[in-house]
Amino acid sequence: MTTPDRARTRAVAAMTFATGVIIANNYYAQPLEAALSAHFAVPSSAIGAVLTLIQLSYALGLATLVPLGDLLERRRLVVTMLSVTVLGLVVVALSPTLPVLAAAAGFVGLTTVAAQILVPFSASIAPEGEQGRVVSTVMSGLLIGILVSRVVAGLVAEVVGWRGVFALGAALTAVAVLALWRTLPVVAPSTSLPYPRLLLSVVRLIRDEPVLRFRMALGASGYASFGALWTSVGFLLAAPPYRLSEATIGLFALFGVAGAVAARFAGRLADRGHSFGATGAFLGLVALSWIPLGLGAFSLVALAIGLVVFDLGVQGSHISNQNTIYALQPQARSRLNTAYMTSYFLGGAAGSGLSSALYATHGWAGVSIAGAAFPTAGFLLWLVVAVRRRRTSGTNSRIRPRSRNPSAA
Repeated sequence: MTTPDRARTRAVAAMTFATGVIIANNYYAQPLEAALSAHFAVPSSAIGAVLTLIQLSYALGLATLVPLGDLLERRRLVVTMLSVTVLGLVVVALSPTLPVLAAAAGFVGLTTVAAQILVPFSASIAPEGEQGRVVSTVMSGLLIGILVSRVVAGLVAEVVGWRGVFALGAALTAVAVLALWRTLPVVAPSTSLPYPRLLLSVVRLIRDEPVLRFRMALGASGYASFGALWTSVGFLLAAPPYRLSEATIGLFALFGVAGAVAARFAGRLADRGHSFGATGAFLGLVALSWIPLGLGAFSLVALAIGLVVFDLGVQGSHISNQNTIYALQPQARSRLNTAYMTSYFLGGAAGSGLSSALYATHGWAGVSIAGAAFPTAGFLLWLVVAVRRRRTSGTNSRIRPRSRNPSAA
């Protein structure tokens, strides 16, 4: 479709703002782990379970709600879902018990997948040849939202308590709803499949597109490492010898601003056809970042360096993966995103759950070993495919979107 430049610019700006606001709702709780544990008088593993539930709920929404982006008019769909998110956040802010909070947080996780409808939507309104730039712009908003969410959560909780954090999230999400309703174009659905067949078509995409399967595996490995890190780093910083406040713990997320930079860089590389090589480099950075991250148990400087390298690698590989899969079948971008992001967040949930258990039994050292193992496995998979590409084609690493050969991933 074509969209006038000015209207497109406003729509992309609104999407960029909205994705950041939306995704932040899933991360506010991470720097508040110690505060929530103390308030509800439960062990750290119980709060870790809530964080895992949010990831699992998000994965469920990816599997069941995001495909609707190809079936229903997207603007109305996104606005409806986010209106429900606002109500869920209000319940979280007012929760009298941990089970109520967990149920409401899971519901919020389910509906905030609206952000993953906006990302392929942005690719649909982008000019030909500029999809990478537009997608990376919207994704940079999402990444900044993840980072700022932790900072805001720590600062707001320090001043007004943890309930105020989720009340603020509800207000910001309501503003995003209005911005999207005013700026998003009305786009006709790309399919008329009945809902059951729509979901089944996702499975068929996974079956028919080896490049998609390959990118799903790489994405899951990177985000499993992400889940392992951010589930337990708050406990590390709140415990001796650091004993940092909630606000200071939140500020540590700013070291991940390199991830937003990586998103723009990875988008440009994708537009130039260098996504495959970039993915391997970014995954390698994720694995190597766990050396300074592991030393973070003894040095805040090492932890900060590790966070910079870590987010650079995670977000760069993620953007490379997304730009590759969106080129496979443009008319099925929401369903391609469903397949990829479902595996992505299932990986995150696995990393989060494992991290919570390991921190309770083996401390930060156990978390660091598991966190490094995930991206190392992903990098080794990438290396196997890279060798196969070199042996079978002798070509460079430019993307071949419609190839049925997984070595062209």
